[in-house]
Amino acid sequence: MPRKMGGKRGATLALLFACGLLFISTAKAADSGPESDDFEDGYVEDVQEEPAAAEGDEKLVYESPVIDPKKFHFADHFDDVEASRKKWVLSQAKKDDIAEEISKYDGIWNWESPQRIVWANDLGLVLKSKAKHAAISAPLRQPFEFKQDKPLVVQYEVTLQEGQECGGSYLKLLSAGKDTEQLKAFNDKTPYTIMFGPDKCGNDVKMHFIFRHVNPINGTISEKHCNKPKNRLEEPFKDKLPHLYQLVVRPDNSFEIRVDHKIINEGSLLTDFKPPVNPSAEIDDPNDRKPEAWDEREKIPDPTAHKPEDWDEDAPPQLPDTNAVMPDGWLEEEPDMIFDPTASKPEDWDAEIDGEWEAPLVDNPVCEKAAGCGKWKAPLIPNPNYKGKWRAPMIENPNYQGKWAPRKIANPDFFEDLKPFQMTPISAVGLELWSMSSDILFDNLIITDDVEVARDFAANSFDIKRRYIDRESDSFVNKVVELAKTYPSIWGIGLVAIVALVAITMYCRFGSAKSQDSAAKKAAAEAKKSDEPQPDDEPEAEEEESDRAAGDSSKESTPLSASPKKNQKSDLDDNEEETKAAENQEEPAQTEETTTKTRKRQARKE
Repeated sequence: MPRKMGGKRGATLALLFACGLLFISTAKAADSGPESDDFEDGYVEDVQEEPAAAEGDEKLVYESPVIDPKKFHFADHFDDVEASRKKWVLSQAKKDDIAEEISKYDGIWNWESPQRIVWANDLGLVLKSKAKHAAISAPLRQPFEFKQDKPLVVQYEVTLQEGQECGGSYLKLLSAGKDTEQLKAFNDKTPYTIMFGPDKCGNDVKMHFIFRHVNPINGTISEKHCNKPKNRLEEPFKDKLPHLYQLVVRPDNSFEIRVDHKIINEGSLLTDFKPPVNPSAEIDDPNDRKPEAWDEREKIPDPTAHKPEDWDEDAPPQLPDTNAVMPDGWLEEEPDMIFDPTASKPEDWDAEIDGEWEAPLVDNPVCEKAAGCGKWKAPLIPNPNYKGKWRAPMIENPNYQGKWAPRKIANPDFFEDLKPFQMTPISAVGLELWSMSSDILFDNLIITDDVEVARDFAANSFDIKRRYIDRESDSFVNKVVELAKTYPSIWGIGLVAIVALVAITMYCRFGSAKSQDSAAKKAAAEAKKSDEPQPDDEPEAEEEESDRAAGDSSKESTPLSASPKKNQKSDLDDNEEETKAAENQEEPAQTEETTTKTRKRQARKE
């Protein structure tokens, strides 16, 4: 038996070892797979490169990024609380179109460390309150003018520390002008040039990029909304980790939106926005009317067709079955319903007001056991001669003129703006939000005209932070989850391994018990041939001895199944039983006991 158990344990360990090798090989394939896919597609994405040194050997230390005012129109890492507070202005305005009690911008803002502290000196601007309107803004060091031949780069971090079910974490780049000179009056009606950032409510997930375009002819302003990205953005609203959002708008009207350095949307200001920047050159003539004789019918009833003479439009769709016969036991003279014989007229019933009282109707109890009651009617069957209303077949309309449409005329409001990049200058940045989640942390917000400057700023802030967090959470479980996301088939492999392991464990446990059972039975059979006393017989002998001693025990307590008459014995019998018990303990192989046991074994064999 020890050899068998050792062999089963060895098989279990061998299976676990094989599963481990399979898992490691799949993990290696996962590490090498994406790179090969990228090269096969012929596209290498421009992402932030990781340091060449291994992360385990690299000491990650955060220091507040150095801000060179010449390189930024605005920059704030929020680590210097005193200097940052001087930049930002809390709104004291009210919303105009809602109730007075909820119209105030009374959301609470604070400079503090994240809930998951990585470095004590890394702070952020946190929206503490939920279900409240909150607004805060800061002026740019110098306005951003779109007339220069440089791109607009907006970059900032957001950490939804409590997740997000409904609310936004976008920012607004406020338009230069009189309406933005007093930032204490910043509200939802304050003019902005660009709105950018994530937003979610329920299943509606958005990555806003809206710019306000000025009509070059009449000066009217209209919002242009970027088309949605192809891939749905879900993780930043769930994982409660820092995420980096970047918008780049170039003078050639192209744009890019990146999340954590990965492009999620790109296109042109001229072609990828709704409504489009430039209106149609022609529009429908509002004064044009469809002629009365205009025939839009593609098909018409055949005017030459006639209804057949044998076509009966009055034939009913169903007829009584003439072959049906009233079932036996049908009581035609008994009504289905009768007046309730147990009902009585209410005491307050007034015949003049309520009318003559009648008992309510109930099912006739006589009909319960009968085939039916009341007048019998044959069941209805489909009428074979029913054809319905006759209609002439449809044919092509010889006079069909097509679908009418008004004629086109020149659009009096047409214009062609080939440089929508030249937007209204930006003089301030603001956060005007409403959210059902609290503790939304904003960090490392910059506005610049150099993509490399933004990338370097992220390398010294966001990238270090995420590498540190990823290193801390780089556990075996997380690796398995990421591997399963990349290769869904790993779930099947893992399930097969678990099932096999459970099966072997159950076999080792219960199979070994059965083996021990069979071995014991075999040993007992061998012993029976030699008629030697065995442990299997001891319980039976003990039962006999307990039966003999039942008289003594019945004197102290009477069990539920005891019979007093059977247990009554004389003192002489008791003495004899005690003597026999002592002899059995000294000489367990006496002839009488052996005879009794042998008789029991023979009964088992029979």
